[in-house]
Amino acid sequence: MSLVTIASFGNTLGAVVNWVLGRFFGQTIGRRFFSDTPRVRQVTHWYQRYGWITLLGSWIPIVGDPLTFCAGAMREPLWRFLLVVTFAKTLRYVIVAVTTLGLAAN
Repeated sequence: MSLVTIASFGNTLGAVVNWVLGRFFGQTIGRRFFSDTPRVRQVTHWYQRYGWITLLGSWIPIVGDPLTFCAGAMREPLWRFLLVVTFAKTLRYVIVAVTTLGLAAN
């Protein structure tokens, strides 16, 4: 269980870094470097359409990082961001751990 805790904490901390970058630099650096990529445009569209609920997808590889960046740029409150992202990322690692232990037992 400690591996799940450590992995969840580290992954959530990385998402917070993305949120901070989006929050404080999204209007300047983000527009110049990221606004033309199709992935960020798609994630921004999702976030504008569905709001904070899209943060449940923060665990998804490739999509999760731009999603957490967009959450910061769109001024998502940190408390809700932490709550949803921690839940999503921890659930992913719990599922990976249970699946791995189940496969190892067979």
